[in-house]
Amino acid sequence: MNEHENKGLSRRDFTRIGAAAAVASTFGILHAPKAKANAETLKVGLIGCGGRGSGAALQILQGNENVHLVGLADAFEHRMVECRDRFLTHQDPRIQEKAPIEEDRCFVGLDAYQKLIDTDIDIVIEATPPYARPLHLEAAVNAGKHIFAEKPMAVDPAGVRQVIAAAERHKAAGLSWVAGTQRRHSFNYQQTIEKIQNGELGDVIAMRAYWCGGLPFAHDRNEGEGDLAYRLRNWYNQIWTCGDNIVEQHMHNIDVCNWVMGGPPQSVFASGGRAWKPEIEKYGDIWDHFSADFEYDNGVRMFSMSRHWDGRDGGVFEEILCANGRSNAHDMGEGREPNHYVQELVHLVESIRGEGKYWHEGQQVCESTMTTIMARMSAYTGRRLTYEEALNADLDIVPKDLDWDKEYPLGPIPSPMDA
Repeated sequence: MNEHENKGLSRRDFTRIGAAAAVASTFGILHAPKAKANAETLKVGLIGCGGRGSGAALQILQGNENVHLVGLADAFEHRMVECRDRFLTHQDPRIQEKAPIEEDRCFVGLDAYQKLIDTDIDIVIEATPPYARPLHLEAAVNAGKHIFAEKPMAVDPAGVRQVIAAAERHKAAGLSWVAGTQRRHSFNYQQTIEKIQNGELGDVIAMRAYWCGGLPFAHDRNEGEGDLAYRLRNWYNQIWTCGDNIVEQHMHNIDVCNWVMGGPPQSVFASGGRAWKPEIEKYGDIWDHFSADFEYDNGVRMFSMSRHWDGRDGGVFEEILCANGRSNAHDMGEGREPNHYVQELVHLVESIRGEGKYWHEGQQVCESTMTTIMARMSAYTGRRLTYEEALNADLDIVPKDLDWDKEYPLGPIPSPMDA
């Protein structure tokens, strides 16, 4: 990685961007939309028809009335077709009724996202691999759509800055945005973290965040399969498509710690490597373990561990250590707990209809995305980094000329010795 250049946006830039966005008219968003009445049907379009995207589309239908899934977009035709058929033949007739998917709202290819956004949908569900999220979210913002976007928001600082700017314009227009950080929509997490922030356990002293689990999917290349098709099908195993495991997966736990502290850490020192995965193509160029020591503005430290290999020990959790006790961040709630994945989409629809809290999670999910990216950057380079250095870094790892016929060779597995 090159020495960082101050070309990006800092956290302090959020307010400046927002002020400018309020008067900007060049992006096609001029006025806040009127809240949709409960009797009006909201039309949903899904970008990214894999397992998580199909799941989110099902959950928005399960949790809400007068919401219809009407359109699909995916880079691969078979994924789009499988998703469409799954809804059109769903065992629950109520789900079938809520999914009147028409052929003229089903799109395939690298530009399928734009074709779907250009239709009359009200809500975009963005569930593609993380590399594509900045491009797709900016297009959704420019078209004035409400957004549900899976995390992370990007795989590099350039992408985060792009989403920050788009999210500020989106919020200035009064549109709603919910991210796939579902713990923030858990009643027990909400109630517990509010009590911690109110001092019921005394001052926060330190935190732990763990995601030490087994291997995700890793596919062999099919005979005759081109580079881009294979990279996108095997997206969890390349840095430029997923961001590495600390970004794509461990962000959930790190986001909870940022939530407790009211924002991202000041700095990080991280390490890691590739101990289990052999150097073969299907495992790509990502690492299989990270450890990170984050420091927040008030001196609180958060220790993070994540790994991808089978083993009984480790676990997936958050722990908040306070002067007068400790918490797992959800143990002081009332115990009344809906499905978080459904609840986050209930909150989105309620926000659009003006029936409850206004939700716009663009800023916080960008901050948590950047927190994980800066830890990866620190580990890859062996350097301590501040949040501002990482956010402003001149680092953009996503190819700009995606083409089914071009070659996209794997990069070398990162090593601090090469930084």
